Amino acid sequence: MTKIVANLDRCVGAGQCVLTDPDAFDQSDEDGTVVVLQDAPADDQALKRARVAVEICPSRALFLAE
Repeated sequence: MTKIVANLDRCVGAGQCVLTDPDAFDQSDEDGTVVVLQDAPADDQALKRARVAVEICPSRALFLAE
């Protein structure tokens, strides 16, 4: 099973992940860092969106773990 993992120490709060997949990501009200809402993509489309979010993250704070 693939899991979405976020490194909050690296996150700069750009919000690109939220724009890519608002069902899986949100931002903290406190500091704007990523909040992973769904750490396991539910289907192939969700996995594709997660991969895009990982690729476009400007701080490389997201990754997928198998």
